[in-house]
Amino acid sequence: MTDCIQTYETNPQKPKLTLPPLSCDAHCHIFGPAERFPYVPHRNFTPVDAPKETLFALHELLGIQRCVIVQTALHGFDNAVVVDAMQARPGTYLGVALSSAKVETTTLKAMYSQGFRGIRFNFMAHLKNSDSMEDILELTKRLVELNMHLQVHFSSDLIHDLAPLLKKSAAPVMIDHIGRVDASLGENHQDFQALLHLMDDPKMHMKVSGVDRIVKGVPYTQGIHLAKIMVDRFTDQCVWGTDWPHPNHHHIPQDGTLVDIISQITDTPEKLMHIMVKNPERFYGFK
Repeated sequence: MTDCIQTYETNPQKPKLTLPPLSCDAHCHIFGPAERFPYVPHRNFTPVDAPKETLFALHELLGIQRCVIVQTALHGFDNAVVVDAMQARPGTYLGVALSSAKVETTTLKAMYSQGFRGIRFNFMAHLKNSDSMEDILELTKRLVELNMHLQVHFSSDLIHDLAPLLKKSAAPVMIDHIGRVDASLGENHQDFQALLHLMDDPKMHMKVSGVDRIVKGVPYTQGIHLAKIMVDRFTDQCVWGTDWPHPNHHHIPQDGTLVDIISQITDTPEKLMHIMVKNPERFYGFK
């Protein structure tokens, strides 16, 4: 793999929306730089590097002071790239790691001290997961003891099989990107309805990121509609993220536009404060 794929806007626009102080981007990634943090040999693409300095500059432009960096499959189980970024912004940038479900408890404790607050498992076709749900659920018994959570990323068709298993988690569960539903199918589709039913469990939490992923293009109207339903119904259980630098996407979204969309999915100042400040502060333990 020699051709590097550009996944983010190199000239992002400043949003019109002014975010409240201590707003949090609860889902983003860092790619490289590859010479310092190599990508795994077996990967589905090679990105243009998206290092921490570029992320920090973007957050300054967007008006974001807190962040949760999610380890990417491009770096595998070596979470050093996230540790490096968290050390550069101690206390205000936290992380979610990739790991085997059979990770040692001593390693989990070390991860927590570094700033990691959860372990993510992927159930997407392009992101292979070798852990069984039995092992993942066993892991949640140890995660909850450390004030850590389970994060899951799955294609929407899997919601029906995964929902009863996720309800067995001993730890809180964070679901990525509105469950990757197909927004064009509408709010009454069985996948979205199953997602809403799962969210009735207060242990479940949702990232209302990815309105740009669950529709095919701007202005993301159908995706915004579903995100607003989620926020209206589960105001205390939702957080938001850019998903920068937008890997495995059908287009490169403008991050300023994604921030402006927040005003469409949170129609009151109180909801905006919950999604951007209060919920991430409580869930991730920002000080």
